[in-house]
Amino acid sequence: MTTVTHDDYTVAWICALPLEAAAARSMLDRTHSLLPRPSTDSNAYHLGELNGHYVVIASLPTGIYGKVSAATVVSRMRSTFPQLQYGLMVGIGGGVPDKSHDIRLGDVVVSKPAGKHSGVIQYDYGKAIQDGQFESTGTLNKPPQVLLTHMSQLEARQMTDGEDALCHIVDEALMQNPHMQERFSPPDQHTDYLFRSSYHHGAGEDGCEKCNKEELYKRQPRKTRTPQIHYGLIASGDQVMKDSETRDRLAQQYRILCFEMEAAGLMDELPTLVIRGICDYCDSHKQKQWQGYAALTAAAYAKLLLLAIPVSRSDANLMNNKKMRHWIVPLARNPKFVGRQDEITRLEELITMQDGPRKIAVTGLGGVGKTQVALELAHRIRDRDKECSVFWIPCTSYAIIEQMFLHIAQILGLRDVNPAEVKEQVKSHLSSKRAGKWLLVFDNADDAEMWFAASHTAPPLEDFIPESEHGWILFTTRNRKLAMKLAPFNIVSIPDVDKEMAVRILDKTLAHEDLLRDTTTTAALLEQLAFLPLAITQASAYIIENGIDLLTYLALLQEQERDAIELLSEDFRDPGRYKDIQNPVITTWLISFKQIQQQDQLAADYLSFMACIDPRNIPQSLLPQPASRKQKFDALGLLNAYSFTNSQNMDINMHRLVHIATRNWLRKNALFSHWINRVADHMQNVFPDNHYTKRGLWREYLPHALAVVHENEFVVQENNYLSLNGKVADCLASDGRYQEAELLYKKLMTINQEKAGAKHPSTLTSMANLASTYRNQGRWNEAEKLEVQVMETSKTVLGAEHPDTLTSIANLALTYWNQGRWNEAEKLFMQVMETFKTVLGAEHPNTLTSMANLASTYRNQGRWNEAEKLFMQVMETFKTVLGAEHPDTLTSMANLASTYWNQGRWNEAEKLEVQVMETSKTVLGAEHPDTLTSMANLAYTWKSQGKIQDALALMKQCSHLRNKVLGSSHPQSMSSSRSLNDWMDEYNFGAAIFSAYSWTKHNSYE
Repeated sequence: MTTVTHDDYTVAWICALPLEAAAARSMLDRTHSLLPRPSTDSNAYHLGELNGHYVVIASLPTGIYGKVSAATVVSRMRSTFPQLQYGLMVGIGGGVPDKSHDIRLGDVVVSKPAGKHSGVIQYDYGKAIQDGQFESTGTLNKPPQVLLTHMSQLEARQMTDGEDALCHIVDEALMQNPHMQERFSPPDQHTDYLFRSSYHHGAGEDGCEKCNKEELYKRQPRKTRTPQIHYGLIASGDQVMKDSETRDRLAQQYRILCFEMEAAGLMDELPTLVIRGICDYCDSHKQKQWQGYAALTAAAYAKLLLLAIPVSRSDANLMNNKKMRHWIVPLARNPKFVGRQDEITRLEELITMQDGPRKIAVTGLGGVGKTQVALELAHRIRDRDKECSVFWIPCTSYAIIEQMFLHIAQILGLRDVNPAEVKEQVKSHLSSKRAGKWLLVFDNADDAEMWFAASHTAPPLEDFIPESEHGWILFTTRNRKLAMKLAPFNIVSIPDVDKEMAVRILDKTLAHEDLLRDTTTTAALLEQLAFLPLAITQASAYIIENGIDLLTYLALLQEQERDAIELLSEDFRDPGRYKDIQNPVITTWLISFKQIQQQDQLAADYLSFMACIDPRNIPQSLLPQPASRKQKFDALGLLNAYSFTNSQNMDINMHRLVHIATRNWLRKNALFSHWINRVADHMQNVFPDNHYTKRGLWREYLPHALAVVHENEFVVQENNYLSLNGKVADCLASDGRYQEAELLYKKLMTINQEKAGAKHPSTLTSMANLASTYRNQGRWNEAEKLEVQVMETSKTVLGAEHPDTLTSIANLALTYWNQGRWNEAEKLFMQVMETFKTVLGAEHPNTLTSMANLASTYRNQGRWNEAEKLFMQVMETFKTVLGAEHPDTLTSMANLASTYWNQGRWNEAEKLEVQVMETSKTVLGAEHPDTLTSMANLAYTWKSQGKIQDALALMKQCSHLRNKVLGSSHPQSMSSSRSLNDWMDEYNFGAAIFSAYSWTKHNSYE
């Protein structure tokens, strides 16, 4: 036959081992010359005929066995030989004899559907259940109906005629191929050893001659050497079954007759029948002398089956059919593809829907798996619909698009193809009825100009989109706005995968279950990779190539942003992606960055702005506002369209890896320092002061301001941003984040000393603020040292009655007060109060604060009446001047309540303390140090009233939050912990009893 093409071959014969391929070749009626293979296909083939069937024999790569390898081989095979109808997986396997099936070495086991199983069960894919049992999840496809039908006829003939036909084929093959006789002839029957399950082969022994024959099962010898044929379930897994006890347990559970390694990878790739010659019994005993003969008997059964199946005339004449099916897809099916069932099912529904859409778009972030979804969909359509052609055009460049249109025209057999007009010719053909059913995939359709803007050299691609009632077009694109133009309202979005799916992808790509045993490290790594499929695949490639574990890779990824950039920029080979483009995560988004710049400069500016701040919960109000709101919404919409960001209410979240990639992009283009300055300038203008009414706003802005002020590019120019640093430090201190505030106040103090001198008011203010953070952390000596210095300098520079001088005196007095130095504190507070009254007036907040401080000193000296009188005056005046919810008002109420408490007036104290605590939660937040102090005060009052359980529960909550917010070494934390322990000891509350009580009565506190 001189005109044989790839399209003539309809039967795939797959072998794992060279001896299996040799047995297969011996079954052919005639062999064919090899045909040229595409560069994407690395398989090796033998071609030939058997009973008129055109057969392709393919072997797995030497030493690379298992279901993944088999699936990869068949995927390439299908791409090269597009008319393959079914497959035969033929070779050797391990048998499982039982009372119903007297399986011997050299026998043949054929996969036959039983119950819910298709004939092959993937025994190492499922979940463990009780009593050591294993439950498989999911089912594999059944063999094609034509094979099952004729297999049934052979089984019936076997019942009447025996296995003589099989034996005849084996004898004939050995006779016609004398060189095979030594390796493939049947061994002596006495070497067919079946040992008891509990007896294992001796270590270091080559054969079983020295094994204890007393451990053999007693079996009746067969009357004939003819191999028997058995039909039933075949178990497939990635490891050779060598454990007889596991063999028996699984076989009993599923009624398995044979174990092997490749079939599970084929059943969903190509309708396949599995035929295995039995060469051992899946135990530790070695009986390799049976492998050749077992391979030959399996091949003989495959021939027997093909002899029974007539050649379909429609298949024989397929090449003459003007509506023949074509398969032009440059990528092999991904054997490691997992998940995305909802999206693929939705796409299949749209394509099969009567009067459904003719154009559909798949959108999602670059690297999320759009191409893989489209590829899996194409293969499923090919499997399901024998009349539907599939054409695939990568849109990675205009040159590749032109090349693919030329290739499609050649495959379609179009005459007089003109390269300048080929796109119009292909469009015309696919739009006609003679093209039949087809699916056309435009992959990576990301460039809007390519599709809709004519250039001086070519019209837009939209002019060459075919239309037919029998055809569908699928676009994959990162740009949802472009998707709406290409396929209006028919868009299927590919979201980020969840944690469970990410683990499955990592498991598939690594193919090394030992690496995933550390579930904590696995979860942390996947979170760092943002669960992005391309990033996971890239990480797996690096881990395998460098022989490292997940923890080492995670450490590299977390160490520095520069290391993360290098890892995510590392190129790697991925058979599921195009060879002409680079695969790394970072690289794959560069095209998108450039496209965004071309389409909307404000969107590109927003992307750069957000790269300099925290990527999570970005308020829209924080962004620079353009001239019109529409400009802003268009720009943010474009970033959403590329899945670089997503919006929740009025906040924006930027994809973590996109954030890293954008920063890298800015650095490579020497723009990062420029953008840090732009963001800092803007932040300095919009960041609020620490007035309590602005608490909600500063808490929204604070994470982003902190991200900026901690950048190295900001630090080198922070002298220009003293106002921003000061406002950020003030807000941190107001929120009780004293350690963070301390760092910024130290910087401000140093900068002011260098710029303005040690005596300048700005220097003194930063020193006073720093001292305040020391005091709030309980570091009294450090606070006192600074406060004395500030007070003395202020007296000299500003004068003894200046408000700032008086404030510094008050701060020093507070430190004395915290140290229990009541007389010294009282003297200073009295001085400050009287002077404030004269300078600022009796109702000024500073005056009132000094009065409150003096009252606190009276209280701690036991002078209750004097303290109460002053606290009452301060509280009422604060309510009038500042309002009932002002933090200073709340402090004055708490002080009055404390005075009541010290006088044993529990009910009056409780009423005020409940009011203070609830208002503080609303105004300051549940974890603010002042709120926690109000909780502790109320707990003391409840204890004094005899409400022991309520007091313990509240103090337990307070202690936990203080340890969390202030640290366990803070004096307040230590005080609440000590009180809690003392109270529990005092009332004989065991920790376990109290915890149980707290959970039932006060679980809301936890």
